[in-house]
Amino acid sequence: MGAPWDSAGAKVDEITGYKWELYDVNQDFAQADDLAAKMPDKLKDMQLLFYAEAAKYNVLPIDNSKTERLDPAIRPSLTRGRSSFTFHEGMTRIPEGAQPDIKNKSWSITAEVEVKKDTTGMIVTAGGLFGGWGLYLDKGKPVFHYNFVGVSSYEVAGKDALAPGKHTIKMDFTYEGGGIGKGGMALVSVDGKEVAKGRLDKTIPIRITLDESLDIGEDCGTPVNLSYDVPFKFTGNIEKVTFELTKK
Repeated sequence: MGAPWDSAGAKVDEITGYKWELYDVNQDFAQADDLAAKMPDKLKDMQLLFYAEAAKYNVLPIDNSKTERLDPAIRPSLTRGRSSFTFHEGMTRIPEGAQPDIKNKSWSITAEVEVKKDTTGMIVTAGGLFGGWGLYLDKGKPVFHYNFVGVSSYEVAGKDALAPGKHTIKMDFTYEGGGIGKGGMALVSVDGKEVAKGRLDKTIPIRITLDESLDIGEDCGTPVNLSYDVPFKFTGNIEKVTFELTKK
């Protein structure tokens, strides 16, 4: 087929992008012994049979772009093109396709809350332990935590607890650009005063989660880190949470 050789010395199909393997399942049910190099003629016969059947049932062209196809942005959406979103306490289990798309751009969250002494709990979160982020209070202290697919975690947290009463908590993320999945600076402020800032070295570029959601006032899935237990309900009151998105 004129296909190149991969680093292990096995041929890679130029059409499918995969290495062909050949097994005699009557003798090798576990598929431990690849016969492709030992039986090249039989391998070619099986390849021709595969392509004949693939053409017959309209399988061609074969699409190996599974990562790109996970992106919710390629599907019909009620949020596409919008830059401002407002949510209220109790709005939970919102799937990623219906969430503000915060990936690969600058964005901000502004939460209008009322707290008591040492109020604790989730204000807003998306995703969870295997990738996601959350803005919450830990005994009155504002925390923004970003979990990069369970590999790296970044936390920007204020040192002082909020005084009882009404407050405006804001997280501004400034994306550094230059491609997808890049980093940027996260700044947390309370009532217009900066209380913490820190850099996220990298961000999730394509899909934050397959099965978790955006939640206001609690965390309905797995936690974004192991410092708290779900549902981690907010013990104060949330008037509203507003997202503002900036173009890439």
